[in-house]
Amino acid sequence: MQGKDRLFESLINEPGDFVFDERVVRVFPDMINRSVPGYGLVVPMIGIMARRYAQCGSRLYDLGCSLGAVSLAMRSAVRSENARIIAVDNSPEMIARLKETLAFGSEDDGLLPVEAVHQDILETKIKNASVVVLNFTLQFIERAARQNLLETIATGLNPGGILILSEKICFDDPVEQELQTAWHLDFKRSQGYSELEIARKRDALENVMKPDSLPKHYERLRQAGFERSYLWYQGFNFISLVAFR
Repeated sequence: MQGKDRLFESLINEPGDFVFDERVVRVFPDMINRSVPGYGLVVPMIGIMARRYAQCGSRLYDLGCSLGAVSLAMRSAVRSENARIIAVDNSPEMIARLKETLAFGSEDDGLLPVEAVHQDILETKIKNASVVVLNFTLQFIERAARQNLLETIATGLNPGGILILSEKICFDDPVEQELQTAWHLDFKRSQGYSELEIARKRDALENVMKPDSLPKHYERLRQAGFERSYLWYQGFNFISLVAFR
């Protein structure tokens, strides 16, 4: 059962880094929708793009799938014959909850099969892929490992395949950085978060989420072997790119 995110009200005496544990699982849908501007639009749009680029007999990867929102959006949208979705996350609690969700469906209903895998995405073998999604995931990977991950994805993508990369970004211009941060904080306040909750979550994420600038993302994608990449969504300091193999 989904709950309302009051995690950083109750954890005021338990400082520490952000962890995707059972407490987060219980409130994750509420948390991400109230924290990421436009998240409720980004997810179904990923499904729509996946429908265009999914290839028959291929694999669609949702890396860092959390509770599987993107996997379920692709499952509902894509009708490519013999394709399948591989949903990967390193949180056992997230994968367990996703498996519970999937248990209510059936592959006989015409939807793509989804395989939920508990694994570090840095160890995931990407092969015969037509769509790979990193939806607000790369920002949690150590910077030193990000380039290799993108190269692994590019190598495993079929010609004509795509990577959808959604991220929180930072800005090289300090004035723009200050403005975008202020606008994002206003958004969170509008969603009912208190100043205490905002401050506590910022402290918890400081050591585990390290955003890059948009030019840095473009450069990494180019070096990884993607022919071209485009910005298709931005909501304040949250963006989504599509990169073509």
